[in-house]
Amino acid sequence: MPDLQTLKDSAVFTPVIRQKSLSLIGGFTALSLATCVQATPAFDNNSPWMLGDGNGTRSELAKKGYDFKVDYTGEMGSNLHGGYDHDRTARYSDQFGFGTHLDLQKILGWDDAEFQLTITERSGNNISNDRINDPRVGGFTSAQEVWGRGQTWRLTQMWYQQKFFDQKLDIKVGRFGEGEDFNSFPCDFQNLAFCGSQVGNWVGDIWYNWPVSQWALRIKYHLTPELYAQVGAYEQNPSNLDRDNGFKLSGSGTQGAILPVEVVWTPKFDGLPGEYRAGYYYSNANATDVYKDSHGQPAALSGEAYRSASSKHGVWLGIQQQITSVASDHSRGLSVFANGTMHDKKTNAIDNYVQAGVVYKGLFDARANDDIGFALARVHVNPAYRKNAEATNQAHAVFDYDDPSFLPPQDTEYSAELYYGVHVTNWLTVRPNLQYIRHPGGVDQVDDELIGGIKIQSSF
Repeated sequence: MPDLQTLKDSAVFTPVIRQKSLSLIGGFTALSLATCVQATPAFDNNSPWMLGDGNGTRSELAKKGYDFKVDYTGEMGSNLHGGYDHDRTARYSDQFGFGTHLDLQKILGWDDAEFQLTITERSGNNISNDRINDPRVGGFTSAQEVWGRGQTWRLTQMWYQQKFFDQKLDIKVGRFGEGEDFNSFPCDFQNLAFCGSQVGNWVGDIWYNWPVSQWALRIKYHLTPELYAQVGAYEQNPSNLDRDNGFKLSGSGTQGAILPVEVVWTPKFDGLPGEYRAGYYYSNANATDVYKDSHGQPAALSGEAYRSASSKHGVWLGIQQQITSVASDHSRGLSVFANGTMHDKKTNAIDNYVQAGVVYKGLFDARANDDIGFALARVHVNPAYRKNAEATNQAHAVFDYDDPSFLPPQDTEYSAELYYGVHVTNWLTVRPNLQYIRHPGGVDQVDDELIGGIKIQSSF
């Protein structure tokens, strides 16, 4: 989620991907075409990879335990109506992901062991920053979820995973983010309020989602085939967020640890899959009160430092359930989902968030792999955080919203998104979408916003 320090001017979108992206794609294309005769040729609709299988080499390597991926996500957002700045324009942001997964059982004979390495690169600009949200306070959701956490290269995954006791016990250690295992959620929508682990969107100062990584340990135990519990310990180090620290491995700057625990149930009802999550997180690092000083008075008025708390905590719930299918084809049908989070009111700007939606895959027989989704979300600002903005304006004797030094009090932001996912090929999905945001950034004075977007997901 963008913060105040990352709100900056953006360049106008052009439909042509940047030169460096074209050069990168061209390099992979040349490498692919250099092979003799491909078992699956480049740009074959049925291939999982745009560049094909290289005379069967890629599939053969995967059978031996070596799996390589180059993925691309691009997102365009255009402000069609409303927002803080009514000037019409568009922005484009994207991400490349370069990944290697090693099955160490096949490669080295280590039972139930695997290794993952992923490097990501993000670039581009976000329509939310200077057109949708008031830049004096920023926003909560983002119309282009792939933007954020510094447009730079990062070591996103570097972990070793080992299973024991007939795969009941699963231990993962290395560098990765909390949302990879805890409060995890798919990312087919383009609006951040419907994409990925939501805890990290509302307590982003301590919980770091993709593409940021930190030193971490996750332990999972399957109580039954459908039920497991897991606990984790993650380095809480704000310096990992810095743009220049994308490959930082040292622990300098660590302030403490965030400790999540979660129970996950994955039943099937009439053969239709579901996933139900309930979790709690606790941070043992010092946190700053959003409103009061050490004497219990508004810090903005007293001039004293904001008081410190010794911890920070919150909870989450998540539900995903497929409820219909098309005849005996369980890959098609209607699924429902809902997510909710609650956070520490003393130290967090957002005190609660709720979201719900539906996705239908294979609505048309002729387009069995297409999907359509609709979702609604509500982000609620902690009343103490809002009071702090009011106290700040009182202390500066500024009461006019149009005054550049006025700090707009924030309340509740509502988001909605409708998308249609076109499964162009097995390696390319394009999802045009419409988003509607009421009270962007929770600021009543900002006009409700209508956004047109396009999300592109491809695998080379």
